Amino acid sequence: MAERLLILGGTAEAADLTEAASARFASRLQVTTSLAGRLPPPRDYPGALRIGGFGGTEGLVDYLRTARIGFVVDATHPFAATISGHAAAACAATGTPRLLLLRPPWTPRPEDRWHMVADFAAAADAVKAVAKRAFLAIGSGELAAFSDARDVHFLVRLMRPAAEPLPLARYDVVTGRPPFSLEAERALLERERIDTLVAKQSGGPTAAKLAAARATGARVIMVARPEKPAGPRVETVAAALAWLGARLAAGARD
Repeated sequence: MAERLLILGGTAEAADLTEAASARFASRLQVTTSLAGRLPPPRDYPGALRIGGFGGTEGLVDYLRTARIGFVVDATHPFAATISGHAAAACAATGTPRLLLLRPPWTPRPEDRWHMVADFAAAADAVKAVAKRAFLAIGSGELAAFSDARDVHFLVRLMRPAAEPLPLARYDVVTGRPPFSLEAERALLERERIDTLVAKQSGGPTAAKLAAARATGARVIMVARPEKPAGPRVETVAAALAWLGARLAAGARD
């Protein structure tokens, strides 16, 4: 009987792992990918696709048991701390092997003007101290932290138009979904006269905005990642496949 793998997704790495695991272990592994559902899936996924939350740790425990999940790979966004915490607790409660697939962070170059901050409150303080026109490339969930920066004009990038006014005094909105080219990002920063970019330390392929800031001389306020739960972790899809292969081989020997 095939083992069942749950991939907690939402990243390019998660989608790549779904495709690779489904192809490599087709006869030995049934793959289900779980997405939060805030946006339509960016591409088709082999195997089963689950949309929506689990209902906290207890809901995920119930799902792992009911669906008879054999392995979990947490390939969520580096800033998705809540679901990662739930996954760690649920896997511990059920004895389900769990792997964290966490892409490496970006590293600054000598010519970059990065200022690292611990959280969004600290980012807002830094913006108020140095910026006149700031580009918030952080999504919509943390915008309220910048609500009292009334002397700063913000450019906010969202994946889709906001349903309600944003909690900012002065702002414009651009919409789009990554990846973005360096040429487009540089043109955006120059057109909007951006002096400060606020970004999450996400890592991964969406680094064109950082290269654009480097090219235009804009400073970067970089928000540090939250801590992910302890446990086995890898940085690449290839390493995650190796972990799955070892687990499947160990199970075949039992």
